[in-house]
Amino acid sequence: MNDLYCEISYSEKVRVFSSDYLKCCIYISNPETPDYVFTKKLYSKLIGTSQVLEDFLDFHGAKNSEDWYLYREFSAAIRHLCLGAYCQKHILNRLIFYDIPDIDAFRKEGVNTLEFLNEALRKIAPVIIDEALRLNIDIPTDAFGDEDFPGITTSEMLKYDIDDDAKDVQKKNIVKIANEFLSIAGSFDPMGFYEPYKEEEIAALVPEKVSEVEIRRFEMLVHNLQSSFDTYVIHGGFRFGDRKLKSLRSYFSIVFHLLQMMGRLLHFYERHLHEAGYKNTYKRVQDTLSSLVDPKMLLNRTINYGLFYACHYLNSGKKLAREILNENVERSKVRVSIPVKLGFHSRPSLLVAKIVQYFGGQVELVVGEDRFDASSVLDIQWAGGKIQKEKISEVTFEGDARALTDIQILAGVNYGEDTMGKGVPLPNELGYLR
Repeated sequence: MNDLYCEISYSEKVRVFSSDYLKCCIYISNPETPDYVFTKKLYSKLIGTSQVLEDFLDFHGAKNSEDWYLYREFSAAIRHLCLGAYCQKHILNRLIFYDIPDIDAFRKEGVNTLEFLNEALRKIAPVIIDEALRLNIDIPTDAFGDEDFPGITTSEMLKYDIDDDAKDVQKKNIVKIANEFLSIAGSFDPMGFYEPYKEEEIAALVPEKVSEVEIRRFEMLVHNLQSSFDTYVIHGGFRFGDRKLKSLRSYFSIVFHLLQMMGRLLHFYERHLHEAGYKNTYKRVQDTLSSLVDPKMLLNRTINYGLFYACHYLNSGKKLAREILNENVERSKVRVSIPVKLGFHSRPSLLVAKIVQYFGGQVELVVGEDRFDASSVLDIQWAGGKIQKEKISEVTFEGDARALTDIQILAGVNYGEDTMGKGVPLPNELGYLR
């Protein structure tokens, strides 16, 4: 049977693998095709057909063929633009269910981003058809219609008859997820910005500081977080159940899909628009693609929309994550000695604050009637002044039991220093402080 398939010629197979792909191109090239038919089903059709075509062309060496290289690059362009558009369409479809305040500006920017991607697809499609004609690929005579690409939304909703309350939730799972959200948000902080970048600033940013590799790394972290939530906390959708937990899911879900979109568009930019290489053919194809998909606008939407709102929603979700964390974390109290000789000066204060920040839950340093935020170096040093003045030798920490365990270990080695204030090695349990 395999021998039979191998007997089919290259020209016949390229016609087969191009057929539905070209039918989609003909469909969206038609100026009478309305914008509303840029649906997830259309994007999916283009993603699937372009990927199979690209694989076929790569197998036969199109990357090294001056005649076929442009046709191959068009299939890659279509795939990555549609992958980005699919993610953006998903966000716009789901906005009604996301429990996030003040989304009007975000919706507007999202619509603008999708319109840019759709317009790029409209520009590329007729050029792909011309290239197919040049290569003597038969153009399909039958056509797709609006009815072939319906949207996924309707005015009806299925009956809600499966209980979607949090699964006999172990608090440790909620604590773990809230803690991971805070950790990811903290790692993402260096990418944050508050005003749109200018063209030259974006050019300096991509790909040196913001690249496909870096964005996909965060995408995987957020995807794992969402998977853990759906597996161990709440299985169902957004409509019912614990609102606080579902609101938290809204934050990391929207960030996940933004990162997905960014990863696809950055891949397209870095691989196909940024540096095409030294050969004339590569440069000529890059110039052709750049004339159809404006690289500056592509990066503008990737950074000033995608990155901006990913940072925004990670940052604005922190407060809710901390609330959920502190509502579910096991709380306790410990009484420990103060640092011998020098008290809570900069080094021990910093180490205690790092422990509390690492676990994310609330911890207070209690000195008499006064309470100090143990995640703040400044607060601990303020407490240190009171401790020294009142000649106190022991204090109490109250809050997140996980952090208190490590504070006890730290106190057991005199907060990481000898009596002269010189640093000493920390126990293995506190390795994250090194």
